[in-house]
Amino acid sequence: MFRILNAKNTHLSVNTSTRKSFLCQKLVLTISLCLLSHVAHAQKPKPYLSSDSFDPTPRGASGFRIAFYNVENLFDYFDDSLTIDEEFLPNQGRYWTKARYQDKQQKLAKTIIAMGGWEPVPLIGLCEIENRYVLESLTKFTVLKSAGYEIIHKDSPDRRGIDVAALYRPEKFKLINYHYYPLNFPFDPDSRTREILHVIGELPNKDTLHLFVNHWPSKFGGEFETQPKRMFAAEFVRNKVDSIRKIQPKAAVIITGDFNDEPEEASMIEGLAFDKNIESPKAENLYNLMYDIRYEAGTHSFENQWSIIDQFIVSGNLLEGSNSTSILNNTAQIFNMDYLIMTGATGATRPFRTYQGPKYIGGYSDHLPILLDFVLK
Repeated sequence: MFRILNAKNTHLSVNTSTRKSFLCQKLVLTISLCLLSHVAHAQKPKPYLSSDSFDPTPRGASGFRIAFYNVENLFDYFDDSLTIDEEFLPNQGRYWTKARYQDKQQKLAKTIIAMGGWEPVPLIGLCEIENRYVLESLTKFTVLKSAGYEIIHKDSPDRRGIDVAALYRPEKFKLINYHYYPLNFPFDPDSRTREILHVIGELPNKDTLHLFVNHWPSKFGGEFETQPKRMFAAEFVRNKVDSIRKIQPKAAVIITGDFNDEPEEASMIEGLAFDKNIESPKAENLYNLMYDIRYEAGTHSFENQWSIIDQFIVSGNLLEGSNSTSILNNTAQIFNMDYLIMTGATGATRPFRTYQGPKYIGGYSDHLPILLDFVLK
């Protein structure tokens, strides 16, 4: 139950309440993307789902969009003595200069604006953020300034200093509370990894939404050796969701992030324990919107193999169209714009990232963003 959104789908219906200044920024974005088209090839992950049947639906008061984006090492260019950030400094490592930093900020901002069409996405989960400073720069000194985003962020214990965070538009999403949950592995007490962000807020129809933003431990060091950490994270999140739904059986829950595991792997199947039968959803179960297309599309490429490690897992009550909040067509989208894709020397496509190994190539991220639309009653 999944569709891919590509360049054909950026002409979403105009929200009449959008400010004139934002429309001017949108014109700048359109011109910029046209100029960028010569550096990013139009080929898509193969195999991939056709976007011909995608039907962009106006949002406004009756719709709400959530996005998640791994922005690939969004570091500032200053040395932080408390973290291992030497790789991203102007005079060493990858020679991460102020100019390169500002260029990446502008590109990420244009992508985030484009993800919303004519209305900025009201709630966005992010990962691989170094600190609050880079989020302040992103939201106040780029085209995102007109969108009026507020920031949710906390420095994590990750040794490199990368965090999970969220952006939200307070006029569309009323923040109630948020929590950061540390992952303390009993079998590896010295490990320090990203925390899990739990955002609680009110949608425009007054329903409460629980959003979990994740960036689980990677497979660096070996898939088998690191798998217990991802399983621990999965079971931790599942326990949190179960606790919420014991008190609020009809709670709307979205679990998203970079899980560093694909939909069919043990952490997802056994840890999050989602129901595979999405055609007959039950309100009390969880469902992975990426599971049915796990071999047909991708958000990330490693060694020329596309995979879906950025995912949306949702509570079953959001798949029942009779509820006051439901997921549009029970589907999610990969934001697969042409300018976010490049073709390598072998002809294989991959996300147009900032660095290819140690080489600076000036792209956006090594992940594609994902989107989820709601119908509000």
